[in-house]
Amino acid sequence: MSVAFPIPLPLSMRQLVEDVDKRLGRLPTPLNEYGYDPYGLSPSYARKLAILGALVYRYYFRVETHGIENLPPGRALVIGNHAGNTIPYDGIILGLALVLEPDPPRWPRAMAEFYLPKIMWWSEFIHRVGAVVGTPENCAQLLEQDEVVMVFPEGYRGFIKPYTQAYRLQRFGTGFIRLALQTRTPIVPVGIVGSEEQSPGLYDSKLLARAVNSPAFPITVTWPWFGPLGYLIPLPVKYRLRFGDPILFEGDPNEPDSAVEEKAQLVKDRISLLIEEGLSERQGWFA
Repeated sequence: MSVAFPIPLPLSMRQLVEDVDKRLGRLPTPLNEYGYDPYGLSPSYARKLAILGALVYRYYFRVETHGIENLPPGRALVIGNHAGNTIPYDGIILGLALVLEPDPPRWPRAMAEFYLPKIMWWSEFIHRVGAVVGTPENCAQLLEQDEVVMVFPEGYRGFIKPYTQAYRLQRFGTGFIRLALQTRTPIVPVGIVGSEEQSPGLYDSKLLARAVNSPAFPITVTWPWFGPLGYLIPLPVKYRLRFGDPILFEGDPNEPDSAVEEKAQLVKDRISLLIEEGLSERQGWFA
């Protein structure tokens, strides 16, 4: 099902739209009689956003992806660093990379922070595009169904922080390691460069965070100075994604915290190296 645009697009953009539409058509998605999967994903809703997102991916952020061939067939946990402060474009870009770059394409399932469904219209939005609240049960069920699940173990600690902490990985949660052991799922580390610069943070307002029932609320170089657009529209930075070799851990999912933390640190170290490689390639925020 093609998506019509209200204005004519250049040939290269029309070809991208057609390619995305074909790729999405190849994704197997079991639906109920109302057109939703068991987690609330609506392919028709997500398709329109994915095609629009692909244009942003190619022409606004000009994303470069390396190592996508490291994504194994079947189930996988894709683990990345997190940043952005406003809209989680890093998660959107990573998800689009999984649709646009590998053959066959993969539909990503994101683990959303527990507080997101409590923020106005976010609850319906995240479920319609395939995200689920990041509980261990949800993640395990998706992995058992051979889905690709994206996890940002830093959580809001990485997402909301001042630019003085850019690319300094925050504390990793360890639940993804126990899930990988429980479901025998390979972990694919990803280093994301560009997300820290899209909306550089100045400080975290705890007063505003309490007002919207969120654990944090960033003040950035573009918000509130430029109003709602300063929150919604990121700087046109260049994104670089580097996928590392998959890691398959052996062990008991109920092993002591110290053993789990050691494995999480190994993943964190791999991501740090991938980030360093991405940073070494760029000539500035926009190139």
